[in-house]
Amino acid sequence: MGDQCAGARRARGSSKGASQSSAPEPPRRQRARPPARGGGSAGAAGERAKAPNPRDSPPPIDPHGATSARSRAANGPALSERGCVPKGKGSAPGEGNAVPSRQGAVLTRKGSARRERGAGPRPKASASREPPAVAASCCTRAESSGGVKSGAVGARPLRDVLKTLSLGRQDTSEASERVNQLIRALVSAIRARESSFCSVDILGTGSYYEHVKISAPNEFDIMFTMPAPRVELEQCDGSGAFYYVRLKRNPQGNNLDKFIQEDGTLAACKMLFAMRNIIKEIVKSMTRTEMKVTVDKKKAGSPAITLRIGNPPMEISVDIILALEVRSQSWPASTQDGLKIEKWLGSKVKQEYKWKPIYLVPKHAKDGRVLKEDTWRLSFSHIEKDMIKNHGNTKTCCESKGVKCCRKNCLKLLKHLLDQLKTKHGNRRGLDKFCSYHAKTAFFQACVLWPDDKQWLFTDLESCFQNFLDYFLDCLDNAYLPHFFIPTHNLFSRQLIDKASSDFLSKEIKYEINNRFPIFELQN
Repeated sequence: MGDQCAGARRARGSSKGASQSSAPEPPRRQRARPPARGGGSAGAAGERAKAPNPRDSPPPIDPHGATSARSRAANGPALSERGCVPKGKGSAPGEGNAVPSRQGAVLTRKGSARRERGAGPRPKASASREPPAVAASCCTRAESSGGVKSGAVGARPLRDVLKTLSLGRQDTSEASERVNQLIRALVSAIRARESSFCSVDILGTGSYYEHVKISAPNEFDIMFTMPAPRVELEQCDGSGAFYYVRLKRNPQGNNLDKFIQEDGTLAACKMLFAMRNIIKEIVKSMTRTEMKVTVDKKKAGSPAITLRIGNPPMEISVDIILALEVRSQSWPASTQDGLKIEKWLGSKVKQEYKWKPIYLVPKHAKDGRVLKEDTWRLSFSHIEKDMIKNHGNTKTCCESKGVKCCRKNCLKLLKHLLDQLKTKHGNRRGLDKFCSYHAKTAFFQACVLWPDDKQWLFTDLESCFQNFLDYFLDCLDNAYLPHFFIPTHNLFSRQLIDKASSDFLSKEIKYEINNRFPIFELQN
């Protein structure tokens, strides 16, 4: 009986074990394969790493390396979490589906090349001189396991940085009133004193009037424009930006007679010198009770007459630039391939700009280290101001009821970055060769590369600024930043900016990117 009970117990135990071992295992969770680039096979395009949630702990940043924009362009753009833009719409040249991705997302590619600080030579630029294209992806320039984390001390959100760059309403109102008071007094006196300048008018230009001035309302750029009769422009160098000016018809009693030289050209130096002397006399006659104003010494090659209102640190700088206004004739041939805004602002807007006058400012052209006298440079400041103020691909961009973009914010951040680097290093490493106009030109080129408002959403500020910096770095590394209106004029040519200065700025910007912009913590 005992043997039978024991046998029964063993049989039940064996049956129970068999039942447990034969139960099916729960199915393993399969990873979703990301879509392949351009809708092709996943194997052809390669897999992308999963984009981490920006609220999660960010990946560590490699202080030594950064993914190059050129390598990303070669491997193909990353896909946004918002989806792809149809091929050909809003994509950078050579790209398929390109769109900046959601704020803070980090999309990587296996085996992607790293741009290292102090790395070896980059691939040579192609023979065709097109603006360096950058994949409109949201890759940070440094993603490695051995560096500074993006959430480390010193990593300041870009939106907080922008708040510090905003101009105070009260300070702006007071500064603009003082500048307007000075300019009104100058123009009235100039018209009365000199018949040659009796038709002088005012045109506000530069960052303050473009609404991209940062930190303080302490710098103003104002053109004193003069209508010119029909002129003949003779190009004086290969850049297409500098010209000798001759009057086509010179009737007796023309206000510009006294400035015409024996060869028939209009003497830029004489006109600027005469304007400068008149302004100095007016300023000297002003009483201290009205306003304290001083005139800076003339800078070689500069078209500006710089006035200073008040005393440091509350001093206001005003650059006055004499400009000839040329109407009723077509733009020079050197501008034919410029202003490529058809996909950004539209063909109709471009045509309207082409009907506007052009301006000529007295600026010396460079022939090696020698400055050519009596040359005039083309200026499109009035159109640049209009493009920045009306920057949207749609009419409602950044309006009260429209979608807010981050275009102007990205420009402000790049200008601030350049200013902070100059504050940190001074002019020891050639940083004085770089100016806000380089940032503005790169901004216009980036707006053409990414023309759609959805590619500049304010919620994507970090990734958009990253793409903008990628483009600017490629321009530095390739020594090529074409003038937006005169593409034959390279603002980063080795004649204007030497390689050592470009390399130093490029290295410093990469360092800031890799370490989450510690320089933004510096106080001006």
